[in-house]
Amino acid sequence: MSGIFNFCAGPAMLPKPVMEKAQQEFINWQGIGSSVMELSHRSADYMAVAKQAEADLRDLMHIPENYKVLFCHGGGRGQFSAVPLNLLPQGKSADYIITGSWSKGAAAEAKNFGNINTINVVESNEQGTFVTDSKDWPLTPDAAYVHYCPNETVDGIEIHEIPQTNGVPIVADMSSMILSREIDVSQFGLIYAGAQKNIGPSGLAIVIVREDLLGNARLETPSIMNYQLMADNDSMHNTPPTYAWYLAGLVFQWLKDLGGVEAISQVNKEKAALLYNYIDQSALYNNPVVSANRSAMNVPFWLADDALNADFLAEADQAGLKALKGHRIVGGMRASIYNAMPIEGVQKLVDFMKKFEERVR
Repeated sequence: MSGIFNFCAGPAMLPKPVMEKAQQEFINWQGIGSSVMELSHRSADYMAVAKQAEADLRDLMHIPENYKVLFCHGGGRGQFSAVPLNLLPQGKSADYIITGSWSKGAAAEAKNFGNINTINVVESNEQGTFVTDSKDWPLTPDAAYVHYCPNETVDGIEIHEIPQTNGVPIVADMSSMILSREIDVSQFGLIYAGAQKNIGPSGLAIVIVREDLLGNARLETPSIMNYQLMADNDSMHNTPPTYAWYLAGLVFQWLKDLGGVEAISQVNKEKAALLYNYIDQSALYNNPVVSANRSAMNVPFWLADDALNADFLAEADQAGLKALKGHRIVGGMRASIYNAMPIEGVQKLVDFMKKFEERVR
């Protein structure tokens, strides 16, 4: 299995040391004779797991004390509803910056709960797709919040600068880039992320919310989506996804052992550069996103002849390069190279792409 690399966009591969530790502890966690997934979430043993996971995440992201960290049900998509239910009062509006498929989906769902201004800032020129500078975004001065997605998983678009909103709280869907590079949490009102890309298995979502934004949930908000209620109960208003929380904690420990977010960010830059540099000099493959907005986590690419797609995918799979088919919305190929993907996996992909191109051209 050592030569197999999983490029799935999510659920994505987890770090091998994390999987090995989870395997070792699966039946008999810390010698107690039970799996961690069998523990009561309110037991002292499990509460210690949960507390350590939060502490490690706070340390990794330098989360200020005036922010609550919530471990929630429903993945990232669950937050599409939770955000407006908690932050959008009746009669107010919110701005949604559309940079790709996921921000578009978040805006569409938020429209169920109030007045949403969708602002499309993705444009194309002769070089490919790019995103307009955030200072030029036509934001609403009195919006309840501004929502954007720093990394679009499907489209391979990443926004590196934090929008300037003149005090309007910024809400960011960081599902596919959280912990991949350093960010200043204090510049955001709320950050949310589905776990299944850079944190752990699917079903869990992390919410990091500034305390002054709590306590405004609408009456119709389901209790497990009420940020204040979740904060008051340490994310245990009901039984949380305990095993996913435990695995997330192992991922946080693994990342800290590597040197934290600063260290993994350098590795991520090297991986992305390796793949993009080859694509750019290739006559067979292309990526239309301008370099300033290229994702370091999700690299979509297209072959010059779609008739070659099936052969490419079949041969890649045989070579141990898994899940390279692009999203059904955009087609082509996509290599997701999250934190857990070692540079050896990206090098193996580039080597395969070279050989395939030499054979078919």
